Amino acid sequence: MSLTCKMNALMTALLVVLLALPATAADAPGLVTTQKLSAALANELVGDAVAACAQKGIAVVAVVVDLDGVRQAMLRGNGAPIHSVDNAYYKAYSAASITLSRKEESTKQVADRISKNPPSNVPQTQLPNITYAQGGITLMAGGKAIGALGVSGAPGGNIDEECGRAALDKIRDRMK
Repeated sequence: MSLTCKMNALMTALLVVLLALPATAADAPGLVTTQKLSAALANELVGDAVAACAQKGIAVVAVVVDLDGVRQAMLRGNGAPIHSVDNAYYKAYSAASITLSRKEESTKQVADRISKNPPSNVPQTQLPNITYAQGGITLMAGGKAIGALGVSGAPGGNIDEECGRAALDKIRDRMK
């Protein structure tokens, strides 16, 4: 077989292999587009959450994160406990990450699910920045998660969540 015939056979074989590859691999985009709240809306959300608790005489911290867990906005109400700065972030981070696989909308739903499961003999490994404390709310737009809000500082996570939901209700129609 001549060198030209061998080259033609090799090129034909290579072409067959390339054509057999899934179209998705060849057509996959190089960029990924994600949604998140605008800076203005994220700042409004944390301000409204802090204000909702302040109306009850409670000083809290509110944090908004995107789906990568990056802080978009944070506000510490006057007199809010210093540890609540981190805890509000942990709640938001947890709601933006661990709620997604099961379509849960808050850290409370995760904690409720976990409490119903029987104890495990598998050692629990603490994941960084994860908490199951109530007060983390997944932000949804068009049926998809786009980030999360965490509120901390009230004497109970239920109050943190109430303040967060009151703030979210004020901006929900602009999350498009």
